[in-house]
Amino acid sequence: MQRVLSVSLSHALRSAAFLILPFSFIALIAWATAGSASGSTTDPIRGAVWIWLGAHHIPFQLSLPPTGVAGYLTYLPIGAVFLPFMVIRTSFQRALDRLKGDYHDINSVRLTFSIFYALLTTALAFASRSTSISPQWYLAPVFAFLIALFATMTVGVRLSPSPALRTASRILALILGTSLIAVSILIWINFSQIKDITISLQPGIFGGVLLLLLNILYLPNAAIALAAYFSGTGLAVGAGTIVSPWWYELGQIPALPLLGILPVNRQPLALFGIAFFIAIGVLLAYLTDGFELSRYLQTFIFVIAGLTLLAYLGSGSLITAEMGAVGVSIWKFALSIFIEIGLGFLSATLILNKVNTRKSS
Repeated sequence: MQRVLSVSLSHALRSAAFLILPFSFIALIAWATAGSASGSTTDPIRGAVWIWLGAHHIPFQLSLPPTGVAGYLTYLPIGAVFLPFMVIRTSFQRALDRLKGDYHDINSVRLTFSIFYALLTTALAFASRSTSISPQWYLAPVFAFLIALFATMTVGVRLSPSPALRTASRILALILGTSLIAVSILIWINFSQIKDITISLQPGIFGGVLLLLLNILYLPNAAIALAAYFSGTGLAVGAGTIVSPWWYELGQIPALPLLGILPVNRQPLALFGIAFFIAIGVLLAYLTDGFELSRYLQTFIFVIAGLTLLAYLGSGSLITAEMGAVGVSIWKFALSIFIEIGLGFLSATLILNKVNTRKSS
């Protein structure tokens, strides 16, 4: 057990260092090029830790200069979670190779590694606080532990998910994949507008690369927002705004190139997208045909819960009070997909039951 503890701790530290070191380089370049009369060499180090924490989807509480007005940064890129996930997965694989089977249960090793990683993340979140930027460190153990646990579960002897969870995962992947394809098409159609926004920022070569990376990491957020738009609920890009097929009220938006795909007015025909979610319900009923009633309902619940979780991760506040609501309305989206997917699910279930009853009679 002592060997498991030492190996898990060392590789948890390596997992953090593997991302913090390149983030430190990025923060150091930004600090050096920006220039600050009051800055110190601790600024880029803290900045690297903040970027690393943001990749774990840990929100920040801000005190905006010069008046110290409260602000929040909770609208974080979902795609950034992929970075610590892959690093943890690689580090855990090396930890298992180093242990060479010197453990009784791989699940205990997963748990030990995840706990160490969560404690390390919490400690860095607490230690990196400043007067103007404060990571919400009490959420760090939750996000870090879950990311580490799910990453380690993909290494070694893998756990076999239930048929209900596998089916729900496929449905979620289909919805997210279809939305990403639609986002890609919209980027191609609105490329000139996206290019104009990028040029107006004048990011330079280094800043342009970082801006491109940031937009790529926000693509899953855009996919969730697009799904909410075609479900009829729409999305917000600032407090008091709404962008949906029926209602359109949009003020000034941040100069993020990816926002160039936003529609410029109401698009009632987009409500035909509701048929896609009804079709998802029909497909879900077809895939679960023959399941027991408990697994049947579990699959539907997993799909709704997964989309609700993605809506939570794909929404939040973007620093200022004016941008206090960005992304999906969680409860509206959850309600709409529950009704739309549920309608297709229930209708197809009734039809399949009748067909099966006729075949058996």
